[in-house]
Amino acid sequence: QVELVESGGRVVQTGDSLTLSCVASGRSFDGSAMGWFRQDPYERNLVAGISWEGSNTWYPESVEGRFTVTRDNAKKTMWLQMNNLTPQDTDVYYCAADPQPLTPYATAYNAKEYPFWGRGTQVTVSS
Repeated sequence: QVELVESGGRVVQTGDSLTLSCVASGRSFDGSAMGWFRQDPYERNLVAGISWEGSNTWYPESVEGRFTVTRDNAKKTMWLQMNNLTPQDTDVYYCAADPQPLTPYATAYNAKEYPFWGRGTQVTVSS
């Protein structure tokens, strides 16, 4: 099992920056690729993926250049740094873990590949 807890979501203004964090626990965490998702608009879509060893990341065009995902496995923590936020970024952001990546350098971009999820943290960007 992997237990995930997100935090950091709040109401911010357009153009602001915000950092989300996800703390993991459980014996299945080691080796897991991880990702941040949001429901945008009817599906949970990956907004940032990161491999277990942390060197490989993936972002969709909507956030590339504005969002940065990092992790520290010693702390069992993943962060999402979000810059230049817009109202379109408003959503519940979910942390997810994939305990069976193809390699320590692999990421997955489909929600179905992630069996473990946090409860989400609300990000609201007002104009």
